[in-house]
Amino acid sequence: MVWRGEWAALGAAFLWACMSRIYARWGKVFPPLLLNWLKGILALGMFALTLAWRGEWWPPVGGWPLVGLALSGLLGIGVGDTAFFAALNSLGVQRTLLMDTLSPMLVTVLAWVTLGEDIQLVQLGGMVLTVTGVAVVVTERPVSVRERFHLWPGLGWGGIFALSQAAGVVLSRWALVDSPVTPLWSTTIRLSAGVLVLGLGVTRPVCRPGWRTIVQQPSWLWGLAGTAFLSTYVGIWLQQTALKWAPAGIAQTLSSTSPLFALLLAYWAGERVSRRAWLGVAVALIGCWCLFQV
Repeated sequence: MVWRGEWAALGAAFLWACMSRIYARWGKVFPPLLLNWLKGILALGMFALTLAWRGEWWPPVGGWPLVGLALSGLLGIGVGDTAFFAALNSLGVQRTLLMDTLSPMLVTVLAWVTLGEDIQLVQLGGMVLTVTGVAVVVTERPVSVRERFHLWPGLGWGGIFALSQAAGVVLSRWALVDSPVTPLWSTTIRLSAGVLVLGLGVTRPVCRPGWRTIVQQPSWLWGLAGTAFLSTYVGIWLQQTALKWAPAGIAQTLSSTSPLFALLLAYWAGERVSRRAWLGVAVALIGCWCLFQV
């Protein structure tokens, strides 16, 4: 399929836009570490069932690619997603997604230095336009008093999130491009590593209120399972498909267009959208169009 990686990246962005607002609300109930581990362990069970149904009992990869995928999961899921949830609590959805726009440039530089990936001029221009358009959208509203109070911790968590995501993406791309491993298996390996490292911290005292909530209201698990299915099972599978078939910088740029989808969802829900926001969408869409021209 032509552009399969690019379309997969856009699909992941759409799902993450839908789920970010849900996770922002749940961050008030569950600590970031516990929330990340719960959605990871639930999604990992879904991947295990999928692999068993397909009769794939062992990953078709070993050696350094396997190590690379495990490190990618440790950084991108274990560290990066936890930092993302912490940033949501401090900055809100809008500014946390702004921090995500740093990832494409970081990925492009890291992929150029470590993997030798070249980006043509029209693609580089498209990346700049896409990131600019997203930044215009997510910086539209003024920072509230509460967000100012948590600004610096939030920026710190956001920076950790962007760096961890970039490093995880490049490691995944390195493992995927020259090995027979499928996106399904690469996602399972990454998620296993992330869940394993997160499991070391879920018994900490800070997580006890979240565990108490689950014991008292087990129905929370159904909601967590639904979001885990969409954001992690489908979303990360699409992300790994994008990294398998598209250059790392382009895949991450398209995956970072979540704020544009969030804006469209808000418009469809009847919320007011300013001219500045629509301008940002137009600029970002032109940038996306450039990425599909080579």
